[in-house]
Amino acid sequence: MKAITIHQPWATLIALGEKRFETRVWPTRYRGPIAIHAAKKVDKEICQQEPFRSVLDLHGYTADNLPTGAIVATCSLNDCLPISLSDDGIIAYGGETGHKWIRIDGHEKLFGWFEPGRYAWGMTDVNRIDPVPAKGQQGLWNWGGERDASRT
Repeated sequence: MKAITIHQPWATLIALGEKRFETRVWPTRYRGPIAIHAAKKVDKEICQQEPFRSVLDLHGYTADNLPTGAIVATCSLNDCLPISLSDDGIIAYGGETGHKWIRIDGHEKLFGWFEPGRYAWGMTDVNRIDPVPAKGQQGLWNWGGERDASRT
């Protein structure tokens, strides 16, 4: 299964279903199952800011108990949309089958870096799992479901 490493708290926000789009500076043509890997890095400062603090607290998380160095969810990567600005807010558009307009607002807007020139990776069918220790990598990488033996 393909996997992507994401810093905390963003990986957990995806796992909790609170974040539907991962924003990246690079696009991907890959569509299908993907594992969400929580990097070892936790942005403790952002965890104290709203709405991050409240949303994490709602699920029993703080900067100090977020899982790191582990797969925390699986989901389906079903879109990779170039980001554009509109008169009434931030919108992602594009897609292989013509234009697809999606309004990004609320917490979603604050949980991503929606800036022209970046890409919004649409994630659906999120399945949070008990953290499985794994060594992350940059870019998309292959995860076979195995535990990282160096961490057990």
